[in-house]
Amino acid sequence: MKFVIVFAAFCATVVLAAPLDNGVQIVRYDNDNIGVDGYNFAYETSDGVSREESAKLDKVGTDGESISVRGSVTWTAPDGVQYSLQYIADENGFQPQGAHLPK
Repeated sequence: MKFVIVFAAFCATVVLAAPLDNGVQIVRYDNDNIGVDGYNFAYETSDGVSREESAKLDKVGTDGESISVRGSVTWTAPDGVQYSLQYIADENGFQPQGAHLPK
């Protein structure tokens, strides 16, 4: 389980550290790695993309120990339509919600 947390934080860092060749700049970046108990991060780019995510370890010390992740991302598509996606990922799987998604 600890590996999952560290791996997720590493992936987020690598993605944010990758150079952007389209002139988009990171205008806000917050990262709070609270150790094996979870993490929080958020960022916003100059083209209006924003993302926030937090995770926590649930049922610590039991056979049902798991991590639950909550987050959201907002972006504007090339046609000018703004999209927003909220999600939960936990023992019940990945559960996205957004007005643009089929129900």
